[in-house]
Amino acid sequence: MEAVALPEAELIEQQKRIVEESLRDPQGFWEKVARELYWARRWDTTLDDSDPPFYRWFVGGVTNITYNILERNIERGLGNKAALVWRGGEGEERVIRYSDLLREVNRYAAMLRSLGVKRGDRVVVYMPIVPEAMYTMLAVARLGAVHVVVFSGFGSAALAQRIRDSGARVVVTADGMTRRGKVIPLKPVVDEAAAEAGGVEKVVVHRVAGNEVEMKPGRDVWAHEELEKLPRRVRLDHVMVRSEEPLFILYTSGTTGKPKGMVHLHGQYMVWAYAHTRWLFGFLDNDVFFVPVDIGWINGHTYATYGPLLNGSTVVWYSDAPDYPGPWVWWDIVDSYSVDMMWVAPTAVRLLIRYGDEVPRRYSLETLRLIVSAGEILGLEPWRWLVENVCRRRPGCHVVETWGQTENSGFITAPGGYGLVGGIAYRRGSVGLPYPGIDLRVLRDDGSEAAPGEKGHIVVKAPVPPAFAYGVWGDRERYIKTYWSLFPGYYYTGDYGYVDEDGYVYILGRADDVVKVAGHRLGPAEIENTVLEHPSVAEAAVVGVPDELRGTVLAVFVVPRMDVQVDRARLAEEVRGLVRKKYGPIAVLKGVYVVDKLPKTRTGKILRRVLRAVLTGAPLGDLSTLEDEAGVEEVRRAVEEFRAAMDRAVAG
Repeated sequence: MEAVALPEAELIEQQKRIVEESLRDPQGFWEKVARELYWARRWDTTLDDSDPPFYRWFVGGVTNITYNILERNIERGLGNKAALVWRGGEGEERVIRYSDLLREVNRYAAMLRSLGVKRGDRVVVYMPIVPEAMYTMLAVARLGAVHVVVFSGFGSAALAQRIRDSGARVVVTADGMTRRGKVIPLKPVVDEAAAEAGGVEKVVVHRVAGNEVEMKPGRDVWAHEELEKLPRRVRLDHVMVRSEEPLFILYTSGTTGKPKGMVHLHGQYMVWAYAHTRWLFGFLDNDVFFVPVDIGWINGHTYATYGPLLNGSTVVWYSDAPDYPGPWVWWDIVDSYSVDMMWVAPTAVRLLIRYGDEVPRRYSLETLRLIVSAGEILGLEPWRWLVENVCRRRPGCHVVETWGQTENSGFITAPGGYGLVGGIAYRRGSVGLPYPGIDLRVLRDDGSEAAPGEKGHIVVKAPVPPAFAYGVWGDRERYIKTYWSLFPGYYYTGDYGYVDEDGYVYILGRADDVVKVAGHRLGPAEIENTVLEHPSVAEAAVVGVPDELRGTVLAVFVVPRMDVQVDRARLAEEVRGLVRKKYGPIAVLKGVYVVDKLPKTRTGKILRRVLRAVLTGAPLGDLSTLEDEAGVEEVRRAVEEFRAAMDRAVAG
C-alpha cells in the first residue's frame, strides 16, 4: 500500500473533519467504533462523566479482549495466519498462528486458574521477550484478572514496590533471559522482591535461559510441569467481564518519584487499541508489523500485542539488543519476514546511527512502507538517517513520529494514517495531528490559550476519550493532583510544545526540563536537534544548570559517531558554534562534553537528571533503571576533564 496521492492540505482537512466529528458527538462517534468489535452484552451508557475526571466508557457492556483477538479472528478465517513471529538473539525462530495462540492461551489460563487466579486478581508478569510472555498476558485477561507487567530489566526494589502496591498474590517469571549472549538471572530478583513485598503466594517459573534456580517448596512451580498436567487442547471459556473492570495496571518508571500504577479499563482500552492502530497502519491482510520494544511499557502492550492482534495482523518480536549480534539484525529481520511496518525507539535509532550508513544499505528493505517512532522525540537528523538509509527516499516509504503516554494507552497524535484518511501527510519535526477524541490545546502559564506557534503547556480538554487511563491504582487524589489540578478542566500532559497554523503538534520536551535562560524558554529537544545536525554527532543531551550570574545556563553532552574519527576539543567547539549561531547570545553554554556513552535506562531513555546531578554535585538518586554504570563514569570523566582544562586556562 502506498499513500494516496492527495495534497497535504486535503489530507489535513480530512483528518480535522474526522476529529471535529468525534468532538461534536463523542458518544455517537465511539458507539460506531465499538460496534465493530464483539460484545456479549451491549453497554447501557456510552460515556459516564458523572465523576470527573474519572471517565468511563461503554458502562454495562460485557466483553473480553481475548475473545476479540482469538475467536473473533479465527471465525474471520485467520486461524492459520501467523499472529506472532518470534526471533531470538542467537537466531532462534518460532511462528505462532492464531489457532496456536488460542490453544496456548487456553492452556496458560487453565494453569493459572488451577493455581487460584480468579477474576479481578492482580498477576505480576516479570518476563523476557518470549512468546510465553504473550501467552501469560492474554491468559490473565482471559480469566478476567488484571495483569501487571513489569519490565524485566528492573531490580528487586522496583519489582517489590509494584507487587506490594498492586496487591498481587501471583508472580509469573522465568529462570533468566539472555542479553548480548549472556544469561541474566531473573528468579533471584523475584525471590528478593517477594520477600520484601510480602503477600506472594505463587511464583510460576518458565524455563527460558536454562540457568540454575532455587525453588521454594509450596510457593514456586515450574510452568512446564504445570502445563504437562493439562491436556494439549484445553477447552476453557473466556470470562466475560464488564467494560469498566480493569484490564491491566502499568506503572510509570518512577525514576523521579514513586511509580504511578495507571489503571486501564477492559472495554475502553480494547476499543481504543483496536481503532487508533487501525487508523494509522491500515493493516492489510498480509501485513507484517515488526515491534522491537519491551512488553513492560505501554508501547509493548498496545503495539507489540493488543493493537495488531485485535486487527488480525502479524506481529514480529525480537528478544535482544538492536545491535546484537550485530547492528544489522533489525534490517535482516525486515528482509527475512518481508516486514511492512516498524515501530522504533529514537534511542535505538541513534545507537544504530553510530555504526554508519552502510549497515542498513546492505539490505533491500523494499517491503517497508512505514516506520513509526515513539517514546522520545526522534529529532531531525535521525529522521533524515532513516529516510536516506532505510527508506532510501522511496515514495511509498514514510518515517513519522507520534506522541502519547502510558496514561493515554500510547499515541494520541500522529500523521493522517492509511486507515483514517488513506494517506500519510507528515511534517518534519512534528508528532502529527490530534487523533479522534483528542481536543488538544496549548496553554500559557496563566491558563489562557496560546496562539499558533507560541510555546506552552500541552493539555487535553475534558472529557477525555477511551484512550485515557481511569486513574492511579489505589490513589484517587494523586491522579487528580498530578493530571487535573494545574489547569482545571484539562488533562495536563507535563509536556511543553506548540501547534502550528495547520494544527501540527511539536513537542519540545518535558515542562520540567525546559530551560529558561534570560527570560527565554528553550526546550531540550530543539537544542538537541541543532546539535544533531553536526555530521559527527550520533547522540546529544541538553540540560540546564543553575548559574549565579545568569540564573540558568546550558550543558551539552554529545556522543560521536563510531564510523568517523573526531578531535574531541574541535568537535566541542564546533557544537558550541552551531548552538550560538542558531540561538544567539541567549543560549549561554556552561560547557560541551564529548562522551562515548550517556547514562540511560534499560529502555534507552537518557537520564538527564543524572547529567544534571553530576554537573551540580547533587545526589544521583535512584539508579535502579540504569542500564550501564559506565555511562555515569563517562559523564564524570568528561566533566572533570572540562573543569581541569578551564582551571589550566585561568592559571595560564
